Amino acid sequence: MTHFSIGVVDVYPVVRDAPGAWRVLLLERARGARSPGAWEVVHGKIEHDESPPEAARRELREETGLVTDRLYSISAHPFYVGATDTVYMAVTFAAFVDARHAVRLGSEHAAHAWLPFDDAIARATWPRLESQLHAIAKLLATCDAGPAEDVLRCP
Repeated sequence: MTHFSIGVVDVYPVVRDAPGAWRVLLLERARGARSPGAWEVVHGKIEHDESPPEAARRELREETGLVTDRLYSISAHPFYVGATDTVYMAVTFAAFVDARHAVRLGSEHAAHAWLPFDDAIARATWPRLESQLHAIAKLLATCDAGPAEDVLRCP
C-alpha cells in the first residue's frame, strides 16, 4: 500500500537587491548523494519533533550555513517517490537571507549559485521551481506579504 507523508520542506533562500531584482540560491547535488548533478533549492526531512518552519530553518542552516532573516510559507505540493512507494507533501518556504554571508555547503552538495529567477528556472532540475518562484515574486513583491503578512510570515 502506498504511504502518504507530510514529511519534507523545500526552502527557497532569496534576496532582493533592488525592486524587481530577485536572486535565489540553488545547490548542485554531489556525487554519491541523491540525484547527483541536480540543481535544486534546500530540501530536507521534517524531524518527528519539528514543525515545518523549524525544519526549514534547520535545513537552511545545515545545508548552507545561512540563517533566515524572515521566513514565509508559500505553498505545499505533493510528489511521489517510487523507491519507497510514498507520496510526500513538501511544505514550501521562502527564506530572506543575507547574501553577503558565505555559503558553507555540506557533503550533499558540490556547488552553489545565486541566480536571478529566470536563470534559476532555466538551470533547475525540478519543474515545480518555476511555479514556486512566480508565487514568491507575487506574494512577496514588496519584500513582505502585504495584506497576507499575518498568514504567511512564520514566527
